[in-house]
Amino acid sequence: MPRLTVAQAVVTFLARQWSERDGVRRRLVPACFGIFGHGNVAGIGEALASADVDLPYHLCRTEQGMVHTAAAYARMTDRLSTLACTTSIGPGATNLVTGAAGATINRLPVLLLPGDIFATRVANPVLQELEDPRSYDVSVTDALRPVSRYWDRINRPEQLPAALLAAMRVLTDPVETGAVTLALPQDVQAEAYDWPDDLFADRVWHVPRPRPDASAVTRAAGLVTAARRPLLVAGGGVIYSGACDALRAFAETHGVPVAQTQAGTGALPYDHPLSLGAIGVTGTTAANAVAAGADVVIGIGTRYSDFTTASGTLFGEDARFVNLNVTGFDAAKLSGAQVVGDARESLTALDAACGGWATGSAYRAEVAELARRWAAVAEAARRSAPDARPSQTAVIGAVNDAAGPRDVVVCAAGSMPGDLHRLWRSADPKSYHVEYGYSCMGYEIAGGIGVKLAAPDREVFVLVGDGSYLMLPAELVTAVADGVKLIVVLVDNQGFASIGRLSESVGAQRLGTAYTDRSGGRLPVDLGANAASFGARLIRAGTTAQLRDALAAARAADGTTVIHVETDRFEAGPEGGAWWDVPVAEVSTTTAARAARAGYEAGRKGRRRHLHPG
Repeated sequence: MPRLTVAQAVVTFLARQWSERDGVRRRLVPACFGIFGHGNVAGIGEALASADVDLPYHLCRTEQGMVHTAAAYARMTDRLSTLACTTSIGPGATNLVTGAAGATINRLPVLLLPGDIFATRVANPVLQELEDPRSYDVSVTDALRPVSRYWDRINRPEQLPAALLAAMRVLTDPVETGAVTLALPQDVQAEAYDWPDDLFADRVWHVPRPRPDASAVTRAAGLVTAARRPLLVAGGGVIYSGACDALRAFAETHGVPVAQTQAGTGALPYDHPLSLGAIGVTGTTAANAVAAGADVVIGIGTRYSDFTTASGTLFGEDARFVNLNVTGFDAAKLSGAQVVGDARESLTALDAACGGWATGSAYRAEVAELARRWAAVAEAARRSAPDARPSQTAVIGAVNDAAGPRDVVVCAAGSMPGDLHRLWRSADPKSYHVEYGYSCMGYEIAGGIGVKLAAPDREVFVLVGDGSYLMLPAELVTAVADGVKLIVVLVDNQGFASIGRLSESVGAQRLGTAYTDRSGGRLPVDLGANAASFGARLIRAGTTAQLRDALAAARAADGTTVIHVETDRFEAGPEGGAWWDVPVAEVSTTTAARAARAGYEAGRKGRRRHLHPG
């Protein structure tokens, strides 16, 4: 029975955990990111430094950023692998909350190991302790409870084995996965204990492919084969399950067009004849027009966010839903017929149950024409004159042209994800990585590191606006220090383009959305120089031609390059025609807000409840 500290036991255990699916085994937690303080340096820090195990440590610069990196790594590996994140107590622990929320919302496994106050309480209040008069057992790590799928505090060494096993179960469960938190009191981390040998044996966590119920598939097939205008909506679950080939086979066999959510983009190649591209608020006119007229909507691995459903206004009143999802929670949405199981297995079963049924030629011709019209609009938006300052959509076009079919674009918040969703041409299921479940500003650079660590053979293009860049630029230092090559395109439009337009649409007159001083003048801030000060190579691009040259140079470079390009925040890309529910002031002294309220009232009249029994 080895005698180890609790922290040493955690590190030794993690180094011997594996995941397996379809006969392929990989490390479940291959590395640990962290920032050390008094709450973890003598525990997890000492263990990582002294333990003779394969668990490399990476220094990051922000606690929130390290969780974004872990989540991006997990997404890139289809949720079969993730990273551990360790912090001290106090602000180090609370800084994890935003990243943990994003991971849980996006159903991505991350392992959080924050330090905590003394379990013995002999020294309380310790530095950074939150004193709650209701109980001495409350600490700031309790803030992680609502954003974690599993949370535990290890107050005694004897509690650790069961907690570790429970944590691994949740990390590898496609239904339950999300952020997992093991809060580790700093005195307990350093406490020694005699551990059973079996705790440190190699352990394989088999990730299942749950088969759907046969009767559920039969019921779903009855709805699908009665449809005249069906539509497939591919969500992230298609990609995580490796169901892209099954999706393509179903679409081609039965002549059903495919629209894709943000997380599902790339599930079907952009140039496939049955691909309608993006759906919903950030969707294409083609996908949204077909969605509005669809009689049966087959949702696969989607959680039907308000952006996908256009706040409940996109699909027709009489539309019926067939939902294939690994979670019953999501499968039951929109009163759909539920097929609960792995996306690949469920699609294959539904394909067989639908037999020789297929849509009519007239419907397929209509779909093709709508797609052709949108492609012309998109192509125009992606181009600008070589000697002109590029629009944001032209920046996307230039980056897309520079990227190879397996290269990855990373983005998160602002107006960029909407333009990307409509305009990016994805040829590979892993080429599009946009965090839009939480739409978290600051995700991009940290997420790009996770993508590159998971797929070092792919070029990673990080598209980040100036507002999001200023939220979390410091992870550029991590990329430089660890030799992680990123191509960062920093789009500077002197403000918040997306919220500026939204502010104007609700009558708030773009308040607080421009980067100006109190007199309205431009701030003397040079974001490119800031990026260069972190050690990145800087290239400035003032025209479309210069941008294309800069992208070529960045591809050829060995390390991280930041391309600083200015655009106009008032220049918007093409819209897909869908509505989004953002409540507008019911009373106001401004004409703009009153007019916006009238438009809001008209828009929400189109909301449907979709309560017809599935």
